[in-house]
Amino acid sequence: MFENLSAKLDAAIRRISGEARLTEENISEALREVRRALLDADVNFQVTRKFVDDVQKKALGRNVVASVTPGQMIVKIIYDELVELMGNNLAEIKMAPAGPTIIMMCGLQGSGKTTHSAKLASYFKGKGRQPFLVAADTYRPAAIDQLKTLGEQIGVPVFNLEGESPVAIAERSVVEAKRLGKDVIIIDTAGRLTIDEAMMEEVAKIKERTRPNEILFVVDAMIGQDAVTTAKAFNQRLNFDGVILTKLDGDTRGGAALSIRSVVEKPIKFIGVGEKMEALEQFYPDRMASRILGMGDVVSLVEKAQQQYDEAEARKLEEKFRKNQFTLEDFYQQLQQIKKMGSIRDLLGMLPGMDRAMKGVEVDDKAMGRLEAMITSMTKEERDKPEIINASRRKRIAAGSGTTLQDVNRLLKQFDEMRKMMRQLSGGGMGRMAGMAAKGLMGRKR
Repeated sequence: MFENLSAKLDAAIRRISGEARLTEENISEALREVRRALLDADVNFQVTRKFVDDVQKKALGRNVVASVTPGQMIVKIIYDELVELMGNNLAEIKMAPAGPTIIMMCGLQGSGKTTHSAKLASYFKGKGRQPFLVAADTYRPAAIDQLKTLGEQIGVPVFNLEGESPVAIAERSVVEAKRLGKDVIIIDTAGRLTIDEAMMEEVAKIKERTRPNEILFVVDAMIGQDAVTTAKAFNQRLNFDGVILTKLDGDTRGGAALSIRSVVEKPIKFIGVGEKMEALEQFYPDRMASRILGMGDVVSLVEKAQQQYDEAEARKLEEKFRKNQFTLEDFYQQLQQIKKMGSIRDLLGMLPGMDRAMKGVEVDDKAMGRLEAMITSMTKEERDKPEIINASRRKRIAAGSGTTLQDVNRLLKQFDEMRKMMRQLSGGGMGRMAGMAAKGLMGRKR
């Protein structure tokens, strides 16, 4: 996400990096590029102008100490302004002090509202809550079936009353959720292709009847400034509490993420970063600003790893590395954990400087699928003892996995090299960290 914006901001900042001090002239020159970068990213014009003006005021006359370069100083100022622009702090969901927390989802059709209702349910289930999904979109064909399918996938019940109005369904769902002992009710309301009075009247009635603790506006980041316009219209009618910004992993310029909070004065609470049910992240303005400026997001990377890796299993894995007992079966299990963390490109982008280093390098997530195919084409004995895989076995594995003999040879060679390196590095947790990095890099084309 934000690859183009990050590259352009980096180029603008480099203009000032070689200067001895910050002056009105070199600041203005750099900020012209910053302004152009933000507008190209589809950031709202008024937001861009205020942002650039604020950076300029703070940069002018700022003394640059001996240990800090002008480039570093301007990065710090831009970083602080980006954080402020996007909301400063993490905005949490307001939970009900007693009884179930009611969350109402609203937005236009096609924004990802139904999918993200399920993602939010999955998020709360992971927090130990008992979520309850409500299919109140009775207009879009297959909307109810879609939510039921997603609910079954994540193990969350879906409430619907055939033939009833969305308002009646939402109202009755609260009674049913209380009866079943559910503590988070997520109501998927109907959307339209465009804003119309009938839709607004309906969601207003659902709000009145259910009295939600939280109203979340779901919007597609790829529609650019239209996202801000739509948010303003919904906010005027519903006074929603926060935003879920979807498709930030797609080919988006990111302007909505930088504009929407400033224009409607409501925080972004979650971002959708993929198709999987786990691909929903809380929105941290400081972490996003760090990623935009190419400084990575190691905290989020560690949190993703902690969600997937059991500490006891990690210690067993490290012990296997130390004793040179790490097998292809172990490797296969680690691949499954990494897949749950997201795409390789996104994971690498969380490492400081990686976005710049990976520019022009193709990262092929399908490579992980080829690795899995090769490993699952092996016998249990071959996975446990890769050294027995001779030429004839390699040909059989290649044929069984739909890959080439060269692919199989490359896998076995890289696995052997990684195992040797991990044996040297293992100790005090270094093995786990390096092991994750090595496995991630095996998904990259060279």
